[in-house]
Amino acid sequence: MSMVHETGSRSALARPRWISRWLADCLTRAKKQRLLLLLLLPGVLYFIIFNYIPLYGVLIAFKNFKMQEGQSFLSALISSPWAGNLGLDHFKQFVQGPHFGKLMANTFLLGLYSIVFGFPAPILFALLLNELRHKYYKSFVQTISYLPYFLSVVAVVGMMKMVLSPGDGIVNVVLQKLGFEPVYFMSMPEWFRTLFIGSGIWTGLGMGAVIYLAALSKVDSDQYESAVIDGATRLQQIWHITLPAIKPVVIIMLILNLSGVLQVGAEKIILMYSPLTYDTADVLSTYVYRRGLVELNFSFGAAVDLFNAVINVLFLVTANHLARRFTEESLW
Repeated sequence: MSMVHETGSRSALARPRWISRWLADCLTRAKKQRLLLLLLLPGVLYFIIFNYIPLYGVLIAFKNFKMQEGQSFLSALISSPWAGNLGLDHFKQFVQGPHFGKLMANTFLLGLYSIVFGFPAPILFALLLNELRHKYYKSFVQTISYLPYFLSVVAVVGMMKMVLSPGDGIVNVVLQKLGFEPVYFMSMPEWFRTLFIGSGIWTGLGMGAVIYLAALSKVDSDQYESAVIDGATRLQQIWHITLPAIKPVVIIMLILNLSGVLQVGAEKIILMYSPLTYDTADVLSTYVYRRGLVELNFSFGAAVDLFNAVINVLFLVTANHLARRFTEESLW
């Protein structure tokens, strides 16, 4: 019994010493890397101030938030009554509402099509650029492909409306020359997803390929020379050398894309859609905009947005788990 007490006392004494040694080690490392930590400080402060401190505002989703004149946001949040016994009335109202199924379907399909068609496009473009041997032509193509990324969403949608205009848009002019009737692309629900995904691929193609080109630049050229000596064709070199080299990057980017499958931005959709295209264009983010900001129903809008965020987190965790299980590559 005395030995047990003596062992317990020793562990109790050793634990604070272990913690103190760990703190001393961290302090030593911090002193050695103080310049790097100093560079990291603005980014950390940014996320703390603008991302973590405002998290208390999530309580709006669980309350019937009302703000009186002259009342601060925090005091209004504290004084607002809870939405039901557990604060879940707004979530129940949304899930049981008539728009839930359509909103979820539209959001999921836009996110899914963005991944199916938009995710492979920069990879294929990077592989094609990597095959170019003419230095100046390769730089010219890269520069041209980057330019749409720097256009504002307003400019992109404005260009789409001009090009696809049923009157003098170049697409309809060509269709009429070929003997077809003009097509009202921007007002047809069946064309909305195609235009949304296609314009997204066009604007993000060049910038999305930068990450994969950076990964391809690290591939040892001796591997290609050895493959040529062994008689491998260009497709075989791409399949056995190039693709395995960028596999970790592809998996990480795919996980990040899957985490935002329901995070379809509202700005571009609001500029593109109209009441005629609501059947395919109305998504969670635009619904939050209308209910939360236009109708000033802040609690309901926050509840829908929080619901969307939770679903995206579940997608992220699931995608990361599957990637770690089947490919041994993951975010954590």
